[in-house]
Amino acid sequence: MRVWLIIASFVVAASARHEEYEGWSSYYVVPYDFGQLEAINEIVQKYNLDVYGHPAIKREGLVLVDPANKKNFTNALDELNIKYRIHTKDMKAHLELEDKMFKDKVSPLPTRIGGRLPYDQYQSVQTIHQYMDDIAAAHPNIARVVTPTVSFNGQPMKYMRISTTNFQDTRKPIIFLDGGMHGREWLSIPPVTYAINQLVENVTDPDLLNRFDWILLPIVNPDGYRFSRDSSVTFRKTRSIIPGNQWSMMCPGVDLDRNFDFVWNTIGTSDHHCSYVFPGVAPFSEVEARVVRDILHQHRNILMYITFSSFGSFIMYPWAFDGSLSDHAFRQHSVGISMADAINRVKHPSFLPYRVGNAGLIRGSGMAGTSIDYAHSVGVPLAYTIDLPGVFGGYWMDPIWIEQVVIETWEGVRAGVRRALATN
Repeated sequence: MRVWLIIASFVVAASARHEEYEGWSSYYVVPYDFGQLEAINEIVQKYNLDVYGHPAIKREGLVLVDPANKKNFTNALDELNIKYRIHTKDMKAHLELEDKMFKDKVSPLPTRIGGRLPYDQYQSVQTIHQYMDDIAAAHPNIARVVTPTVSFNGQPMKYMRISTTNFQDTRKPIIFLDGGMHGREWLSIPPVTYAINQLVENVTDPDLLNRFDWILLPIVNPDGYRFSRDSSVTFRKTRSIIPGNQWSMMCPGVDLDRNFDFVWNTIGTSDHHCSYVFPGVAPFSEVEARVVRDILHQHRNILMYITFSSFGSFIMYPWAFDGSLSDHAFRQHSVGISMADAINRVKHPSFLPYRVGNAGLIRGSGMAGTSIDYAHSVGVPLAYTIDLPGVFGGYWMDPIWIEQVVIETWEGVRAGVRRALATN
């Protein structure tokens, strides 16, 4: 029943925006111990529900529930004495209100502010890529745009290399930041473009440029991001299809953060194309994941990899697949604490304080094929997923908050890379 509801949602979406969410609701849920956290994960898996924000012990998560499973979901929580509350009874109406909010705040031609992108709206793929090209043209001695390939739908896969030595000084460690791995996580992109500005145009920390080389990939999943903005706001995956495969045609795409070749498709995934955690038919089936892979392999002196995600206010490190600790766990935690402390000192009072820990333990369940596990497995000592804050709406944070998020996130990155070098 659940599978056909999802299939129907893709068909209807082509003709009426958000109609597929008629009757759907979302719920905040909060576990009070690890057993309840595991139970929530089992309920989500049993009914193939969509987790918007992962719960953690004594911290609310957000789960979207289709009409057919509302009773199943709430009854299961009641039986286990797990607390929950309604986020929105009518997901369709909620999304329509957010559409209006974003439409009112979008200008067709964003004006640069002091050379940087404005952070009062979510920018298009084209605007972000043009910004990168403009930065490279204005600062050719330190900034270069690389376009190794195109996405499944033919959009450029652009990333920026920033270096005072054109990456020729192999003694300099590399910091690799990416965002936009999941289409609907719009907030994960601005921290990367803001980092570009802080490193090239608004340089207040020259040591970050002199002591490190930087690789910045703002939009790992441009197809998913564009589709989420233009057609189906909750869409998470890539837009790839397998010709002749009925399920792939009905439910396009792959969860990029399950597509990396490290204990691929063993836990925290689903073999069904319509699942939001479908890992693909093979590791690195997605060109977008291969771009991240190739960067990791081409630059063997990457000290730190950070992938931005949303939402939850977490800083998480490997191993995500089973919650075990790597040989670098003490250092990973120490650097993570440095980032969290720096952010928490300047964060907005309405944002939750950041928590730091192993990804599998914070989530309460394993996740196979993640980018941080893969990066760590190929030699990157410090690999993190930073789940950004969520306020009121979750993924689609009101644009009035974007600038606050990027400023405080950059404080964390600055502190983290300096701490990483000190422990190197």
